Amino acid sequence: MKFFIDTADLDEIQEAHDLGVLDGVTTNPSLCAKIGVADFEGHIAKICNMIEGDVSAEVVSTEYDEIVEEARHLAAIAENVVVKVPLIKDGIKAIRTLSDEGIRTNCTLCFSATQALLAAKAGATYISPFIGRLDDISEDGMQLIEDVVTIYDNYGYETEVLAASIRHPMHVLESARLGADVATMPLSVIDQLLHHPLTDSGLERFLADWDSLQKELAE
Repeated sequence: MKFFIDTADLDEIQEAHDLGVLDGVTTNPSLCAKIGVADFEGHIAKICNMIEGDVSAEVVSTEYDEIVEEARHLAAIAENVVVKVPLIKDGIKAIRTLSDEGIRTNCTLCFSATQALLAAKAGATYISPFIGRLDDISEDGMQLIEDVVTIYDNYGYETEVLAASIRHPMHVLESARLGADVATMPLSVIDQLLHHPLTDSGLERFLADWDSLQKELAE
């Protein structure tokens, strides 16, 4: 499974990169706005220079012609840009056009397996099912991941399943267990994947035993 970080914060991206497990970045204008970035395209260029993996940059247009024009512009920023396109009718049409032009896409805001099926048929590079938001309304986000993975496997679609809207480590674990290709998550969740109380207590005990041994040898 590939790990993407869902942020626009350069320090967070660098921290995840330094950990040695980062495969890509997903971001959008909303995430940029949260950290006060005004130059979206310039910021995407900075991120693309930081990492070798895919960087998803989202369009803000909702009409076919405008989506395609904006997507072409974003894709020209760097070779590792993947254009995020919303899962709407004009978005699907645009994905078909962009795919035919060799522009890679991440079809975002997916909430059903039938939507994911359309995205794959249109040639999306990635599909982003939003599991956390489904959980928020008492639906089963993980069932969506299972359904999409099964359908894609049934028909050999090359579209990669990118589990999005991840809120906690269990979302990552279940996505991996079900066969999602990618999980995108905030830095806080990446950090949580590292921690276990038994690891902390075990290390504390090992270090205490070592200190005791050194004291005995010094006597």
